[in-house]
Amino acid sequence: MNGPVPGWLVTASVAIAVFTLMFSLGLGIAVGELRWIWRRPGPMLRGLFCVLVAVPAIALLIGRALDLARTAQVAMALMAISPGAPVSLRRSLGAGGHPAFAPSLQIASVLAAVVSMPLSIAALNEFYLTRASIMPWDVARQILVAQLVPLGLGMALRRWRAPLAERIKPRLDRIGNVLLIATVVLVLVDAWEVTVTAGARTLAAIVLITFAALAAGHLLGGPEPEMRTAVAITSAARNPGLALLVTTQNNAPAAVNAGILAYLLVSVLAIVPYVQWRQRAARRAEQSAH
Repeated sequence: MNGPVPGWLVTASVAIAVFTLMFSLGLGIAVGELRWIWRRPGPMLRGLFCVLVAVPAIALLIGRALDLARTAQVAMALMAISPGAPVSLRRSLGAGGHPAFAPSLQIASVLAAVVSMPLSIAALNEFYLTRASIMPWDVARQILVAQLVPLGLGMALRRWRAPLAERIKPRLDRIGNVLLIATVVLVLVDAWEVTVTAGARTLAAIVLITFAALAAGHLLGGPEPEMRTAVAITSAARNPGLALLVTTQNNAPAAVNAGILAYLLVSVLAIVPYVQWRQRAARRAEQSAH
């Protein structure tokens, strides 16, 4: 897509912002907190089912039900099969998601994508009669560089230099927020026209998919509010980097890339009311506990 912002500037901004945010998040995660999830596999299995199975099924059903253009359906399907948006962990924790479960679900989702993405692409080929493909190691490389390396570095620094990690984390959080806002502005400027011209039915479909993903995650998250919040946000926030990786490697039409960017912008806005609701609920729960 040829937007008004140079592609290299958007790419660099996204890369720097994501690295900073993931590193800062890692500074707040203790390695030991991730171990308890193996003693409670139920929430993790439900979360992965929602992220990897339920959301793609929802996207396919809504795309067909609204009789969208083929390129729009493909774009939404690609986003739906692309789990583990880098900013979803930050939003989940900020909305009151479980401090140990939310990172565990994020890590499990992106690791599962190494297998689920190629399998999902094969299934979409049968569904849409296409010939796309993606190699597991390409998915793994992007996930490793964009998320697991900075997250792991932050966790390692917390483990071995905890005082330093606690001292620099607030500063990195502020820097990450500034970088994220700058990146959002660049993406908005670059993709706003594409989003506006996507068509009312396409935009409505994206909102419906996002709301349905939030609802599915909230229900499947179980009785604990912190778990529900984590599953819902992780399910609704999809990974445009993985979706665009598929389109780039398969020379997809420009309309598919445009649909992915429209999905990104609309879904980011559609999640906001849920995040605010869960933040208020978390504050009420904290106040009642005191």
